[in-house]
Amino acid sequence: MKKLLVSFIFSILVFSIFIPSSVEAATRVKGYTKSNGTYVAPHYKTPPNKSKFDNFSTKGNINPYTGRKGTVDPFKYTPKKYK
Repeated sequence: MKKLLVSFIFSILVFSIFIPSSVEAATRVKGYTKSNGTYVAPHYKTPPNKSKFDNFSTKGNINPYTGRKGTVDPFKYTPKKYK
């Protein structure tokens, strides 16, 4: 019984280390009003990086908060330059 419990705990640790989760890496953005008066509702976004493949809106990905499939072609999309 003790051996079974140890192997169960070990397997949970292995899965939690090696399975990345984009949901945990997401950042909540508060709602705001643009300078032209348009209101942008609160939403979640992935952290900024130079990858075109890990964004919620990229084809092949699904936004875990809305369930919507990505529609942006990662090979035609150019991310913003970072300072």
